[in-house]
Amino acid sequence: MISELTRDERRLAVVFLGLLTAVGLAMAIGGRDDLMGVHGWLVALLAGTGTFLVLRGLDGPEPPASRLTEYYDTPTKVGIILTLIWGVIGMFMGLWVAALLAWPELTFDAAWASFGRLRPVHTSGVIFGFGGNALIATSLHVLQRTTRARLPDQLSPWFVLIGYNLFCLVAASGYLMGMTQSKEYAEPEWYADIWLVVVWVTYFSIYIRTLMRRKEPHIYVANWYFMAFILVVALLHIVNNLAVPVSLTHAKSYSLFSGVQDAMTQWWYGHNAVAFFLTAGFLGMMYYYLPKRAGRPIFSYRLSIISFWGITFMYMWAGSHHLHFTALPHWVQTLGMAFSVVLLVPSWASAGNALLTLNGAWHKVRDDAVLRFMAMAAFFYGLSTFEGSFMAIRAVNSLSHYTDWTIGHVHAGALGWVAMITYGSIYALVPWMWKKPGMYSKRLVEAHFWLALSGTVVYVFAMWNSGVIQGLMWRTYDQSGDLAYSFVDSLVAMHPYYIARAVGGGLFLLGAVLALVNVYLTITRPAPAAEEEGSDLPALAVEAGE
Repeated sequence: MISELTRDERRLAVVFLGLLTAVGLAMAIGGRDDLMGVHGWLVALLAGTGTFLVLRGLDGPEPPASRLTEYYDTPTKVGIILTLIWGVIGMFMGLWVAALLAWPELTFDAAWASFGRLRPVHTSGVIFGFGGNALIATSLHVLQRTTRARLPDQLSPWFVLIGYNLFCLVAASGYLMGMTQSKEYAEPEWYADIWLVVVWVTYFSIYIRTLMRRKEPHIYVANWYFMAFILVVALLHIVNNLAVPVSLTHAKSYSLFSGVQDAMTQWWYGHNAVAFFLTAGFLGMMYYYLPKRAGRPIFSYRLSIISFWGITFMYMWAGSHHLHFTALPHWVQTLGMAFSVVLLVPSWASAGNALLTLNGAWHKVRDDAVLRFMAMAAFFYGLSTFEGSFMAIRAVNSLSHYTDWTIGHVHAGALGWVAMITYGSIYALVPWMWKKPGMYSKRLVEAHFWLALSGTVVYVFAMWNSGVIQGLMWRTYDQSGDLAYSFVDSLVAMHPYYIARAVGGGLFLLGAVLALVNVYLTITRPAPAAEEEGSDLPALAVEAGE
């Protein structure tokens, strides 16, 4: 990694890491009487270690000029590995949280192991750790291939990848210590939020600078989705996390918004985090890797563009459906409901486009578990978007809201759509990146597919049943007009479903472990692939006959 940097880039890295070390020490000293101090020492330790490593290689030889005739894929390789590691960690935490609902004594009387602290570790681990690293790794790969241009430099991709994972570490460790803003998908405190903005702006600049250098005049639709993901997530993150810290040496901060305005801002953020982080970014992944693996062009390129603009415009208005039957003005609730129903059109356009792309290639889906991951992901995307539009209708929401039905819906998308398209893309990408003839074990890929599918089905069906029963019990009245069931009665009724939920999560986690093992064995085995043709080289290299 360090040997791939030019000497100027190494000097710049030393300067930046030195500044980051100083910031960490300032946080540690200033926050010595606060939990911020712990994060200060963490930042100082990691940045100091990085400074030492770069200094060791500071005077090493310059990287060869021949590097410019190849794509810069090392950050993608590291991002893939980080994705798999975060996946196992996040899903393990999810299994633990699921088990806590069935067996509450699994906290072991430790404050850090309580549901309220472990749950955001799970959500951040799988959304930001697993999903975010997958998006960074694949977007850098797709960006270079679709523009036929190398990344503009070697340093900024490492800044994004390492800086982003530093944010994830600060966030997860903060949750375990009890530090939280109590905002869904936005729990990290103010200084972590500021750091993420710096990282994210750099990420966006990489995209812009590479597109400006592109040798392919057309910007492929996958890049449209990746760009929307990066740009809108930045907007959402900045607005939702506007806050005033107690002091510069104190971790606690207070939101700039209050009351119903805070709730509306939160769910404008929360729903669009789902829309652009967990949907648009992964659609970019789907639109590149599914056709590539199937060996067929997208069924309708025009439909993919229409779907892009429909999703980009309509999703921004849908967040208020999370606040039905609250103090939010009725017309705002109705607006969110209406846009949520209309969203079904562009969402199904993308799902249908993916499945129709497989026309003439279904025999490959039957025989290739990697392509089956992607096809199943498109199916679950269509299923979860239909369900989401349906649940946004006020009459349905009166039954589903605050119940496990919502949990089932979220995990149909998270496990069935996000995780499956990610694992399918990684299984396709790993042999290309490490120049191997294929994955180490096709049987392990096959086993992972069936574990993932069965785990998702068990989990989602358990939560669907649980949620409907909850909703019905909460709204059942006896002859005197009193509630027929207490909250504890409904909780007891959920117990078998919570056990099933843990079983489903366990199956999915086992598949994630198999994926990590399979990728490790693929990378470390000696068998090389056949030499690739010049089509996977930057345009200048191809033109030069490299």
